[in-house]
Amino acid sequence: MLKVLVCLLALTPGDWPQFRGANSDGHVVGKAGPMEWSDSKNVVWKVPVAGLGWSSPVVVDGKIFLTTAVPRDGGLSLRAMALDAHTGKPIWDREVRAIEKTPAIHSKNSHASPTPIVRDGSVFVHFGTLGTARLAVADGATQWLCTELDYPPLHGSGGSPMLHDGKLAIVCDGSKNPFVAAVDAETGKVAWRSPRSVAARISHSFVTPAVTVIDGTAQVLAPGPDHFAAYELSTGKELWRVLAPGWSVVPQPTLGHGLVIYNHDYDNPELMAVKLGGQGDVTASHVVWRSKRAAPSTPTPLLVGDELYFVSDKGIASCVNAKTGEQHWMERLGGNFSASPLLVNDRVLFLNETGTATWVKTGQKYEVIGKNEVPGRTFATPAFVGNAMYLRTDEHLYKFAE
Repeated sequence: MLKVLVCLLALTPGDWPQFRGANSDGHVVGKAGPMEWSDSKNVVWKVPVAGLGWSSPVVVDGKIFLTTAVPRDGGLSLRAMALDAHTGKPIWDREVRAIEKTPAIHSKNSHASPTPIVRDGSVFVHFGTLGTARLAVADGATQWLCTELDYPPLHGSGGSPMLHDGKLAIVCDGSKNPFVAAVDAETGKVAWRSPRSVAARISHSFVTPAVTVIDGTAQVLAPGPDHFAAYELSTGKELWRVLAPGWSVVPQPTLGHGLVIYNHDYDNPELMAVKLGGQGDVTASHVVWRSKRAAPSTPTPLLVGDELYFVSDKGIASCVNAKTGEQHWMERLGGNFSASPLLVNDRVLFLNETGTATWVKTGQKYEVIGKNEVPGRTFATPAFVGNAMYLRTDEHLYKFAE
């Protein structure tokens, strides 16, 4: 029998230490708030954030960590900062790396889109091909800076790293010679670098990988150009793959019920559910279901029990049976979407790109139970800690609480 272990973090209850929460599954643990907010309602504080970044806020031990890219003399100052979660006041603000010439990116991207990770007194920040660093939580001092993951990105970088067993797993699918890599969390040295095994016509993607343990082996699950591949975390060896044409993959894979569920193409998104495990090419044997109906190109699907919730980039939300792909409902929310849905107080939160949030009741029947709105662009996924929500716009960071 296949044994699959979900990778859980040993952290203070309520911490939000990485993209999509403690277990990177979009679940807010325990009762959270608030359910209503606006630019003038339930605002504890609102602070400006210099530059631009679409990295999500992470919150650990009363501190918020963000990255941003600030224009400077034709180039960029790639920065990380820590703020006091109670007051919003800065604790430290550090330049991680200076870039002399600003690289070209897509209009929807930023030069600071990957979300930080906080673990063991350090914050790991990633700027794609522009660099990865480990900083001290206390004062932001640089513990190491890695610039070895050099590749030619198309439209910039987007995927966040995942940290497990002392290694940062990072997908580096650029415009040519795409690869997946792991960086040693202690030293900042590249532990391994595995070229993609499928020669794709278009090779770039922006995916955040997932990590799971199958039969005692930690595996990096990384959709990419024209295929999905699983790599042994300790060595980088490709263990199994699924073939499906596609490129520019963004959403993080979703894990549950012995399946990995992922999108394999940006222009023609399709969700695929695949049985975990196997060896070599498992396309013919392990694909459980496929669905193109309103599949997301950017937001990561949310698994709650047997139900999978997701929203297309053009604002069509859906709920399907995660085991079979059978559709329960599909409804238009309005607006375009980049942020990933979250489970909060047994409700699903969908946040569009212009600050409108829609609360939908969990279950097989569609029911909207509230809407909220703030000004600005909202591409980053919010963070929830205790009774507060931390929401990033293109210009500000908010703390909302009742």
